[in-house]
Amino acid sequence: MTAAAAIAPEPAKSARGARGEGEAPPASPGEGEREGSPGIDFIVETENLSRRFGDLIAVRDVSLRVRRGEIYGVLGPNGAGKSTTIRMLCGILDPSGGRGTVVGYDIAREPERIKERVGYMTQRFSLYEDLTVQENLDFYAGIYGVPRATRKARVEEVLTTTGLLARRKQLAGTLSGGWKQRVALASSTIHQPPLLFLDEPTAGVDPVSRRAFWAEIHRLASGGTTVLLTTHYMDEAERCHRLAFIFRGHVLDEGRPEDVIARRALAAAEVEVPDNATAIAEKVRAADGVDEVEHYGHTLRVVVHAGVDPVALLAAAVPGATPTRARVTVEDAFVSMVRAEEQAP
Repeated sequence: MTAAAAIAPEPAKSARGARGEGEAPPASPGEGEREGSPGIDFIVETENLSRRFGDLIAVRDVSLRVRRGEIYGVLGPNGAGKSTTIRMLCGILDPSGGRGTVVGYDIAREPERIKERVGYMTQRFSLYEDLTVQENLDFYAGIYGVPRATRKARVEEVLTTTGLLARRKQLAGTLSGGWKQRVALASSTIHQPPLLFLDEPTAGVDPVSRRAFWAEIHRLASGGTTVLLTTHYMDEAERCHRLAFIFRGHVLDEGRPEDVIARRALAAAEVEVPDNATAIAEKVRAADGVDEVEHYGHTLRVVVHAGVDPVALLAAAVPGATPTRARVTVEDAFVSMVRAEEQAP
């Protein structure tokens, strides 16, 4: 099995006896020069990228530019087209329309070259459960073509930097969800790819593990690895350098989190409401210019469009209370955009 064929390997019932059998072909001459050439400003660049499945348009005219060394988030609800976009960028799916390059290679004409130069961590657990943590890393090091002379040292390095040393002999199938994700990330970066794709990497992972996972993502990015990830957790969007909002297969907005928020021109405030919170919320929701009303225990939070003062609105709705301004979040901006799209004729 080559590294190109194993970009997203499926787990087998057993991989014992298979370790070390596959070796990736050596990189083609000039590959490093091509990827790092001065003419390539973006490690990922697409223009009007589209993908159809019969009559279903899963991705519609997606244009992205991902700079080297940044953490780029692709956000959207389930079924928005995030995973399909990732699979096209990895060279796994052929686009139905548009164009794109990844690490300097055309996604339609040179998918195998792309597969050799990227790491890809899928949504589902894709390690071999009957192998230990170290055996999985050894196996993927061989699949991704890490030279035999440096393979052992590279595996030891990854075990150390990812905090997996104490679990090196534990079977992958017995790990908790958070540790499984950590091993999967280590396996997908064992060959030190310049670009790493993460498809909803923290889905179903507990908050403590999520924080540890994000610390590792930022460590990789600080070392020069570009990370492109999909998520539907809006709080994770604020951890990215830049992001794109995708809904129904097309991009609603793209840029730095703070710039996306600013363009939506929203304001927010909150107030303590000990009694009749539901009735007050309904009253506030019916006011002109209100985009969202949410409950957080006894706290009522309102998000409004430009031209409306949220503090004055809440003060009128809750006499005697003292509303305070609140920070507008990426989630506020995304929910506002989605609702506007859904209400559009």
